[in-house]
Amino acid sequence: MHESNGEHDNRRLRVGSLFSGYGGLDLAVEQVFDARTVWFSEINDPVARVFAHHWPDAPNLGDITTIDWSTVEPVDVLCGGFPCQDVSTVGKRAGLAPGTRSGLWAHMATAVEALQPEWVVIENVRGLLSAPAIRPSPIGDDDERRNPDTATPGSATLRGVEPDPWGLGDEPARPLRALGAVLGDLADLRYNARWIGLPASAIGAPHPRFRIFILAHRTVPHSSRLRFGAGRREPGSRESQARHDRAEPSSDRPRDEARTPALRGRDVRADRGLLRRWGRYAPAIARWERISGRPAPAPAVLNEAKGPRPAPVFVEWLMGLPKGWVTLPEIALSHAQQLTALGNGVLPLQARSALLALLRYQ
Repeated sequence: MHESNGEHDNRRLRVGSLFSGYGGLDLAVEQVFDARTVWFSEINDPVARVFAHHWPDAPNLGDITTIDWSTVEPVDVLCGGFPCQDVSTVGKRAGLAPGTRSGLWAHMATAVEALQPEWVVIENVRGLLSAPAIRPSPIGDDDERRNPDTATPGSATLRGVEPDPWGLGDEPARPLRALGAVLGDLADLRYNARWIGLPASAIGAPHPRFRIFILAHRTVPHSSRLRFGAGRREPGSRESQARHDRAEPSSDRPRDEARTPALRGRDVRADRGLLRRWGRYAPAIARWERISGRPAPAPAVLNEAKGPRPAPVFVEWLMGLPKGWVTLPEIALSHAQQLTALGNGVLPLQARSALLALLRYQ
């Protein structure tokens, strides 16, 4: 649970959380920016109970589509992972389009425009790189090139998207990729944005869970909000190195700095007990036990009627969360609700590593 720390809390950056889930992204944002979450927005009641348990002083603003942003407390950092169902590679691939759940990004963009936070942090699935984005045509606009036939959801001609997987939609005659649409909207809102794709295994987790992270910064900062968290140096505190005039690659792929120090040149060996229990997975389990600081729980719950089922406490451990973060009895989530909350969540250490890597290039 996050307790108030008096005067220090008043100096910390304020975070607004959208599509909050169990708060994995918020944990990373708070740590990286030395910040505190002051409100959140989550419509799934069981998951909202998890967030409210750990941030009891943060009100839930509810459905993002009904929020009046003129009445909302301003924040320095706005973070969120808008729904991924329509951009996920395992979904229907409807894309970033009006009327889809992933189309709720438009409401997050509205929040950015209204609140004008200093920073915007976004997380989503790998499908953001390949799913199409469909834009509604303005009234009176008959330019069909805005939404070419090849961008129609469900069409086999979606292969008309630019063939380079790292291209986001530079050619007007081709469909715009979902990530390109998000970055374009941020640019329209006068934010500079960088992004990386990072698998959870890169920070030592025993599973891949590839995620896209975007960090955007206002091009015209609020002078009254220009503050820096612990560990961030003030501008002009030391001489900077000369830089060339070439643009950095747009992908900003993760390099070694996005990896946890525990993985740099260190081989974690599994003992005989782990080898007997986990077999070929033992080295990955041993590495994550070392990084997470606690032993792996039993992976399954035995049920005579239905057979073994995944154990929520094990999934919680896989996500690098503190023990009981989702599974505490007082939160009162069922077995299925716990697995649903955990399956849609973010690894805090993965998000933290991605944000630290991106901040090096701001």
